[in-house]
Amino acid sequence: MRVAVIGAGNFGTVIANIVARNGCETYLWLRDKQQLQDMLSKRENRRYLPGHKLADTVQPTSDLDLAASSSELLFITVPSASFREVAKAMSEYVSPGAYVVSGTKGVEATSFRLMSQIAKDEIGHSIVGVLSGPNLAEEIAAGQFAGTVIASEDAKLVKTVQEHLQSSRFRVYGNSDVYGVELGGALKNIYAIICGMATTLQVGQNALAMVITRSLAEMNRFAQSMGANAMTFLGLSGVGDLIATCTSQHSRNFQLGSQLASGLSLDEAQEKLGKLAEGVNTLEVVYRKKEELDVYMPLVDGAYRVLFRNENILAVIGELMTSQQQPDVESIVSA
Repeated sequence: MRVAVIGAGNFGTVIANIVARNGCETYLWLRDKQQLQDMLSKRENRRYLPGHKLADTVQPTSDLDLAASSSELLFITVPSASFREVAKAMSEYVSPGAYVVSGTKGVEATSFRLMSQIAKDEIGHSIVGVLSGPNLAEEIAAGQFAGTVIASEDAKLVKTVQEHLQSSRFRVYGNSDVYGVELGGALKNIYAIICGMATTLQVGQNALAMVITRSLAEMNRFAQSMGANAMTFLGLSGVGDLIATCTSQHSRNFQLGSQLASGLSLDEAQEKLGKLAEGVNTLEVVYRKKEELDVYMPLVDGAYRVLFRNENILAVIGELMTSQQQPDVESIVSA
């Protein structure tokens, strides 16, 4: 099968390598001509995934027409802020009935559209799916064991991605709840920022476990208000992804939270990180949406106050710890 990966960040590069080593002709598209020349000459994505060679059959290119029109399976892994622009640009090149899979975890700021919804908006003649899970690119590239979830309403798309993306160290699970899988991948980035702050403040393992658990409760509460299946959040794309990003130094969102707890401003932390942390945009968008829907999300409230109102982290934590105590597992209490 001919495959295109649209977006040459660290995760896109990992996907390209896996499918290429599975025997697929693989294009890896990127805009930056200087980075392209470096990748072609060094056979490595030194900007986003240094130390890991590109598979021999990965063909880096800046020709979107070539990559999109030549491929039957396309993964889009560009940042959420540019997802619609790129999807719209590639639409005329994508063949009718081609499989288009979003690997981007985020929410469109102006519309609260998730990436699969944007793909359907802009590439309506394709069949759409979502790839999400605890997928820290550096670990996958290093050959460590990992798993992911491919979600689509089309069973053939799910099977096709499972066949071409799995390896002896990378397992691909299927799901039909596209919205739930995608929403979990977006929301967890908010809580990774919070856990990065908590870890740097050395709050302890008990407190960190409490934060992660309450994060899952908030994610579930919000997802149900948006119509997602609550059970999806017990899987790899929900609690699995949450645990990975909330505890790993490889997570950009965790790193951002750590920088904030060290005393940097949001702008300073983002500049120092040098890589996009999707959780910042997601926090702002989710905060507005939960206010609109009147969903109880105290951790989102606290994070918003720290990042966008410059309130003191320790003061916000103190308020959270002394606020009204809630049921541990709401569905059990309500039953």
